[in-house]
Amino acid sequence: MFISLVLADPTIYNVVSYGAKPDGKTDSAQAFLSAWTKACASRQPATIYVPAGKFALGQVIFLGPCYNKVNVMLIGTLVAPSDYTVLGNKPYWIVFEHIDGLTVSGNGILDGQGTSLWACKASAKSCPLGATPATIYVPAGKFALGQVIFIGPYYNKVNVMLIGTLVAPSDYTVLGNKAYWVVFQHIDRLTVSGNGILDGQGTSFWACKSSGKSCPLGATTLEFSNSNNIVVSALTSLNSQMFHIVVNGCHNVKMQGIRVTAAGNSPNTDGIHVQLSSSVTILNSKIRTGDDCISIGPGTTNLWIENVACGPGHGISIGSLGKDQQEAGVQNVTVTTVTFTGTQNGVRIKSWGRPSNGFARNILFQHVTMQDVQNPIVIDQNYCPGNEGCPGQVSGVQISDVTYQDIHGTSATEVALKFDCSSEYPCSGIILENVKLTYNNQVAQSSCANAAGTSTGFVQPTGCL
Repeated sequence: MFISLVLADPTIYNVVSYGAKPDGKTDSAQAFLSAWTKACASRQPATIYVPAGKFALGQVIFLGPCYNKVNVMLIGTLVAPSDYTVLGNKPYWIVFEHIDGLTVSGNGILDGQGTSLWACKASAKSCPLGATPATIYVPAGKFALGQVIFIGPYYNKVNVMLIGTLVAPSDYTVLGNKAYWVVFQHIDRLTVSGNGILDGQGTSFWACKSSGKSCPLGATTLEFSNSNNIVVSALTSLNSQMFHIVVNGCHNVKMQGIRVTAAGNSPNTDGIHVQLSSSVTILNSKIRTGDDCISIGPGTTNLWIENVACGPGHGISIGSLGKDQQEAGVQNVTVTTVTFTGTQNGVRIKSWGRPSNGFARNILFQHVTMQDVQNPIVIDQNYCPGNEGCPGQVSGVQISDVTYQDIHGTSATEVALKFDCSSEYPCSGIILENVKLTYNNQVAQSSCANAAGTSTGFVQPTGCL
């Protein structure tokens, strides 16, 4: 019954009627373009219908603008050329350009047939760059969005080009008991770009928490989970209920040009949180929020943070570590060329004051500017919020080989450097090199407990190691 309606309705264009062959061999690109031309010129909303079957397709560029909305209903499978050189030096396989009001639906499949190109690259031969099967394009405008979970794996690279603004529900209870708003899971080779905005609309949720009422847990705006080879650039996150961006269980992630904005008193609104992840880079970003600008959780290795402006916020924090007795450690972290303005902390390492096998080692903080920061340099191994679950205990987290190099600026409190380390596992291998911090135009003070290391070059306040 449905097929007969498809053939009869003049606003539905079946690609087979324009010469497409569902044999998986005959290039049907011209037939698809012919159907597109008709649909795009329709004065009524039109549907391009791709029935069951395999349709071989070379590169296709669908150009607008169109007179009305267009729906591509893909039931069958589109198959890229098996010879990777056909598409290899074209940046994209299927492209939609300059279109307003496009829907792609139907449970269909895009088969990029990329295995031969992967083999070429694995052989270390000279290979083409490779084509991207599709780009998800979000144009200018505001788009209301409930929780969305994008689950891979996918056949090939995916690019999300976000130009517009995604807006979370204004009623905080809609997302409040969901852990996340927008999630990408189990994806390899994902790019999110385009100067777009994620508006978490978290202000009403913060008001609930500050009122002392019973509130939901709150949602993180954007999470990348168990994914590899991720690039996020020129993205803005506004007013998240909880954390703005979370990188969890990922490898090879590059984030650049990130903008995070939330009120300085917004609770638990960490800018970027990284945990259980390796080879993560955060560059050229500006974060203004109510909690840590960047928080670094257990299981983080080979993290590079550079050219980040933080404030207001709670600084850049490794931790809290040691919440669990069995916990992966943090190692090989570099924080360089960062500025803190009016923050609660500058560079901080904190751990719960209770037993754990966690650790933090091989950490470098360098080229750091402090402007009116309450606690510019701090290690706190007696973290025990609410004095619950840890009073009278000692942190088991072992902190070692931490270097503070070329750190200067002003402290908003008299004690600009504080190392409060574990009495059972003292901090070791701490290096202070060329540190100059002042308080009210005078020399600031330092405080150390259970910390061992060395000072080189000019160090002010005088080291207490």
